[in-house]
Amino acid sequence: MINGFGLVVRFELRDDEAAVAFDELVEHTLAGIKALEPGTLAYVVHAVPDEPNVRVFYELYADRDAFDQHEQQPHTKHFLAQREQYLSGVDVTFLSATAGKGPVSA
Repeated sequence: MINGFGLVVRFELRDDEAAVAFDELVEHTLAGIKALEPGTLAYVVHAVPDEPNVRVFYELYADRDAFDQHEQQPHTKHFLAQREQYLSGVDVTFLSATAGKGPVSA
């Protein structure tokens, strides 16, 4: 069985200008995640082809503690504080793996 703590976040951005600024904010945030978060196993940002002002994040952490550590990082706190100005909506879905292949196996 696959272990880990995952979530999917759908961000709806106000307009094209907000999408550009949001993407720049994400790039800044990703630099910190890549450099400082070994417990963040996947942090993938997706564009939606038919919805240019939507971004979908897939996040996978080694465990809940790794997610909590991610939330406490300065780059994450900056992202959370700044993102609201670009958003018209956000939807978060927390995930619990039941089967599959991945980097965290029991």
